[in-house]
Parts: sequence; C-alpha cells; structure tokens
Amino acid sequence: MVTEKAEMSFLEHLGVLRRHLIRSVIAVLVLTVLAFLNKAFLFDRILLASKEPDFITYRALCRVSEWFNLGDVLCITEQPFILMNVDMSGQFTMHIWVAFISGVITAFPYIIWELWIFIKPALHVNETNYTSGVVFMVSFLFFIGVSFGYLMIAPLSVNFLGTYQVSEMVSNQINLSSFISTVTTITFACGIIFQLPIVVYFLTSLGVLTPQTMQYYRAHSIVGALVISAVITPPDLSSQILVTLPLLVLYEISIYISKYVLNRSNSKHEIKS
Repeated sequence: MVTEKAEMSFLEHLGVLRRHLIRSVIAVLVLTVLAFLNKAFLFDRILLASKEPDFITYRALCRVSEWFNLGDVLCITEQPFILMNVDMSGQFTMHIWVAFISGVITAFPYIIWELWIFIKPALHVNETNYTSGVVFMVSFLFFIGVSFGYLMIAPLSVNFLGTYQVSEMVSNQINLSSFISTVTTITFACGIIFQLPIVVYFLTSLGVLTPQTMQYYRAHSIVGALVISAVITPPDLSSQILVTLPLLVLYEISIYISKYVLNRSNSKHEIKS
C-alpha cells in the first residue's frame, strides 16, 4: 500500500485528497441542515441556555455553595440583560451560522477520520500501529474541550459580561451576534486547545520535541497559558483561572506523553542494535 501511494503523482494525490474533502464537506452540510431544521432545540436548549438562571452550571454552583455553607454566594438567580437583534437579516444569518458551527463540531470525528484515511497509506506498519487510536483520541479530547468550554467557561463569561455595569444608569442590551460569537468562540477554542497532548505526541515522534525541552520551558508555559486564557475569555479572573488550570494540567500530561514516546523510541533502537 505504501509503495502504491509512493508511485502516485502529485496530481493523483490531490485527486485522492479532493475525494476525502468532498466527503467531509458533505457530512458537514448534512449535519448543518439537520441542525438548521431543529431551531428550537439548537437555540433554546443549547446556545441560549446559559442565559437562563436554571442552566446546569448555575445550579451546580448553587449546590456547591450550599455544601460549603456559603449561603447563596455562588447562586445565580437572574440574568439582568436582554438579547436584541438590530439587523433585518440578523436572526436568519445567525441561524445559518450557528447551524454551520454545529455541523462542524458534530462532524469533527468524521473529518478527522477522513484525514487519517488519507494519511494512513503513507505510514509504515509500525507507525500505523502506534497511531491506530488517533481518531478516537483526537475526537475524545475535542469533545472534552468543547464540553468544558460550553459548561464552564462560556456560562461564567456570559454571567460576568452580561451583568457587568459601569453605572446603574446603563442597562445591558446585548446584540444577539455578540452573545453567539462569545459562546461559540469560547466553546470551539477550548476544543482545539485540548488537542495539545496529541500535538506533543506527534512532535515527539518526529524528533522535533523532547520532554527535556518541555520541562525547561515549563515557566514559559504558565505565561503562555495566561495569555491564551486572556484571549479566549473575558476580563474575568475566575474564567481565566478556569482556563489556565486545565491548560497547565494538559501541559504536564503532555510532558509524560513525550517521555513515553521517547522511551519507546529508544527501546526500539536498542532492540534493533
């Protein structure tokens, strides 16, 4: 199989890649249409759910407050802001955009699988064995990140930004596009950020990265995590901490993954010698 792929011309490779891309686009479009047709569920039950005080995250925070006898310190009983649309086609445009984002997120495992099927024939047998679970792990980490962003970062960001006031004379009337952009950006960004262990795995396998390098730059990683959290979250300390801590945990896990890959590679070379 590797030989057959090596004998293919550049244009033939592009033709194969084109077929994989077309199938991925079709999958995204199908799921986008399904999301578009389920407007009430998509918006009322998912996207706009964090606007309501009975959102699962707010209820969990209230229970935590009760467990530690803090009264209602962590309870969120109201969201004193309203969503508004100021463009004639604003709601329709947002409907299409949110449906598309939903299509991309739900089709993500299939997109990764198509990419893997395209790359797999170029790998050696041992490389294929080492990366056999890559589609599952990439998809698993992506959905863990998306869930973390949706359930933790996004609602806290919505609560902070939606309730923040410079003066009681100024009420918050938030544009629908701004609300949707905040929630989708945070959610999708967390899914991508959680791919760090996978990136480290492949970079170490290629000899580009070593665990010693990651340990040397550990202090720099803290600064990098703070910068990333500041970019994808509002200027809210609690939200930034909630993003920074998982990033640091992922970095430490990635160091152990890098050590594992390096030790496995060294053991293989020792056996050959």
